[in-house]
Amino acid sequence: MTSKLISLSEAVRRFARDGMQYASGAALPVGSDAVVFGRELLRQKRKDLHAIFHCNSQQLNLLAAAGAVTKAECGFSALEVFGFANGLRRAVESGQLALEDYSNLSMALRFLGGALNWPFVPATVNIGSDLQDRSAFSPNEYPARAKILSVVDPFSGRTFGALSPLRPDLAAIHVTLADPSGNAIILGTEWSRTELSRAAKKVVLIADAIVDPACIRQFPNLVRIPDIIVEAVVHWPFAAWPQGSPGMYDIDEAQMLFMNKALATEEGTRAYLRDFVESYDDLDSYLDLIGRDTIKALSQGSSSFLLDPYRRWILPADEVARLVASEFAA
Repeated sequence: MTSKLISLSEAVRRFARDGMQYASGAALPVGSDAVVFGRELLRQKRKDLHAIFHCNSQQLNLLAAAGAVTKAECGFSALEVFGFANGLRRAVESGQLALEDYSNLSMALRFLGGALNWPFVPATVNIGSDLQDRSAFSPNEYPARAKILSVVDPFSGRTFGALSPLRPDLAAIHVTLADPSGNAIILGTEWSRTELSRAAKKVVLIADAIVDPACIRQFPNLVRIPDIIVEAVVHWPFAAWPQGSPGMYDIDEAQMLFMNKALATEEGTRAYLRDFVESYDDLDSYLDLIGRDTIKALSQGSSSFLLDPYRRWILPADEVARLVASEFAA
């Protein structure tokens, strides 16, 4: 078995660059997203990112508020019950960020098109509406036909829309469980994470837990992302915090509200970056930042039973640390 386990900071150093097309999210706005990868992008001062998210999440909200994103494409921009994403709103309204709007279905189709290496994606969605005619990337052009072109079906003669496939430079994908080689199991809603893993040029998995390969051999039909398309695996419990990860931990509702309120202003964003992005040194201090009592409470949610079939194979933290250290020694 070849281990692909590396540290979070090393993953950003190796695979992230300024100006890249960066994809994550691919989940509900309050669901399993690699939020901590976005924090590390900010810690390493990455900028001028072109973000691609199936739905906005607290990660995009934070990256936008901090000024690290200049372009973004997504299919939903709010945070559900927690309100509109204040950091994203502020970046768009100030002209700092151009937000290209699509529907959720068209984003899913574009990830699928990238995964299948299609030249374009034939679609009936978004046609004849301002989703087709308005483009944040061409704000002075109306109708902006370069966003969603028209194509004629050679069989029926009917005209359909042609969506551009998505092939981001890097996808940081949150998964529930991964073995050291990069075979991953996702609990809960996937929201195109499977398609995104095939569409992206490089894939880094951010896993809440690392499992023994025997777990993968026991449940091969549940592996949604195989090791052959994965560049690296990062072990980071509570990687989606303050969002949730089914089976692992619930949403931290108080922190979701606090975070979104902070990102509404430049002053609040600076304070949030100081206290919740730049303040920890490693995984232990990150977990201390969340609070051990909070972690215990969030880990005992109504979905925790989903993890029961896999618990016996979860590797202890010291074993994972040894594997990470051995990768660097090699």
